[in-house]
Amino acid sequence: MNMWWLLPAAAVVALFLTGALRRYALARSLIDIPNARSSHVVPTPRGGGVAIVVSFLLALMWTASLGFVAWPLTWALLGAGVGIAVLGFLDDHGHISARWRLLGHFIAATWALFWIGGLPPLTLFGFALDLGWIGHALAAVYLVWLLNLYNFMDGIDGIASVEAICVCLSGALLYWLAGNELAALLPLLLAFAVAGFLYWNFPRARIFMGDAGSGFLGITLGVLSLQAAWTAPQLLWSWLILLGVFIVDATWTLLRRLFRGDKVYEAHRSHAYQFASRQFGKHLPVTLTVAAINLCWLLPIALVVGSGKLDGLSGVCLAYLPLVVLAVKFKAGEKEA
Repeated sequence: MNMWWLLPAAAVVALFLTGALRRYALARSLIDIPNARSSHVVPTPRGGGVAIVVSFLLALMWTASLGFVAWPLTWALLGAGVGIAVLGFLDDHGHISARWRLLGHFIAATWALFWIGGLPPLTLFGFALDLGWIGHALAAVYLVWLLNLYNFMDGIDGIASVEAICVCLSGALLYWLAGNELAALLPLLLAFAVAGFLYWNFPRARIFMGDAGSGFLGITLGVLSLQAAWTAPQLLWSWLILLGVFIVDATWTLLRRLFRGDKVYEAHRSHAYQFASRQFGKHLPVTLTVAAINLCWLLPIALVVGSGKLDGLSGVCLAYLPLVVLAVKFKAGEKEA
């Protein structure tokens, strides 16, 4: 059975559901009001990322029921994704303390790792490296950090959506070039679901993703990257390269604020992309630049690493170096004047 019709279907479901969620948010006064720590200036509804969650998970269950996606991966994505989305949805509607959110994040990460088999053996300079339980613990921290940094990086119009689309399309291309077209289905489904939401979120955004959507994207991309490593060990390095813009900006910013003694769990506007959006006076140039970096710089390196022609760690260092330079140039982690 041809399953590729699910791609436009996921986009259409997300498109119309986002519109419905916007009306719901307006009716319930779920509005982001601009403040001193915001990167937007117009009150905007939030919570539209639920449309991504629903459209992707419906497509996931459909493909799994027909045997196109393995059930262990399905349970990993379904359980972790629903858990994080519900936690984010509740936080969007009220407030959940940081400690309880973090506990929920680790429970979701542990659930996902249980079903996909944890961290697979890695390739490092041509050698296989099995870290055992240490590797599984590191994988849990990786998933939790990725879902949180995705939340941190969802601060200007369209940036989180564009990042997810670029990463997923690039990941699908890696599978296709490796001759594994069926494995490309899930990242493509996620990309199309996000594209339906992006219609409403593209600058100037008419609705924001909210914690439910950003957290869901973070942990889903993390699980897909670990699953890719079970397919071919070097593909984990490729996915880390593709996620480089968000990983470098968020990690560099966190470390600078941590060393300065800031309360890292408090909201702020000191990411590189936030400084850049204020410098340019609008969000669109920054969002489009992120897409250009993903497709013109990170994707070619990821493809070379995925083909086995470049060691994964070397590829990550090569890919991240200019991103660190950009983070420094745009003052990531510095105090605002």
